[in-house]
Amino acid sequence: MSSTESAGRTADKSPRQQVVPARPGLSPAPLHLDVGLHTYPTPGPRVDRLLVGLRWRRLEEPLGFIKVLQWLFAIFAFGSCGSYSGETGAMVRCNNEAKDVSSIIVAFGYPFRLHRIQYEMPLCDEESSSKTMHLMGDFSAPAEFFVTLGIFSFFYTMAALVIYLRFHNLYTENKRFPLVDFCVTVSFTFFWLVAAAAWGKGLTDVKGATRPSSLTAAMSVCHGEEAVCSAGATPSMGLANISVLFGFINFFLWAGNCWFVFKETPWHGQGQGQDQDQDQDQGQGPSQESAAEQGAVEKQ
Repeated sequence: MSSTESAGRTADKSPRQQVVPARPGLSPAPLHLDVGLHTYPTPGPRVDRLLVGLRWRRLEEPLGFIKVLQWLFAIFAFGSCGSYSGETGAMVRCNNEAKDVSSIIVAFGYPFRLHRIQYEMPLCDEESSSKTMHLMGDFSAPAEFFVTLGIFSFFYTMAALVIYLRFHNLYTENKRFPLVDFCVTVSFTFFWLVAAAAWGKGLTDVKGATRPSSLTAAMSVCHGEEAVCSAGATPSMGLANISVLFGFINFFLWAGNCWFVFKETPWHGQGQGQDQDQDQDQGQGPSQESAAEQGAVEKQ
């Protein structure tokens, strides 16, 4: 085999870069890289146009920066509440030597329908071994409202950021977008205040219903002399407490953003225009009076 043929075969196996010739009157076609049997097109101008159309500097303005914070804290709010789970428990020791110490562990979590959570209460008599019991209370309404509001806030802020960054001309030229944004912002501000307060009250009730002392108080075996009950596992409410904090942080973010959204509405421009007209009228009044006085002096 000659050196020329081996060099030719080596060149055929190596990746080739083919340039598609451009037709008259058309833009040059994108380059393609041939690697083996596959063809990989290079990024075309569409991606560049999409990235160029995004106005990233708008994130430096209060209107865009607060939207990013609202998007993040909405995730923190519904994520911390919706993913919570805890355990409570108690210890039951029968005075009867035939039965050992019974440990009760009850797991609960979102959406906090405690009346549907079952656990087995041990009995100290010899005829039966246990009895099915339920936790007390249904606190799903404030918890589900809190999580649902966080999800809606997440999607709305995401849509608003897309309009701010990509279609900012529509937001500035069409006055309906700022008005709708202002009305929605005021509505979310009110809903976040209600949701955070309601979930804070609901969480307090959940703590009272799931503490070990409430568990032992609900078991009839603990009220007699045939058994001795003691507290077991105490639920950790740290994540649930943080969710309430995130709820009030969302309220303050949406309340603070109302002013910056209001400045984009035509209502703010009308107020400034009326103030300028009043200033001009006040400025013209003294000048007209001074001109009238000068005319009277000249006549005399």
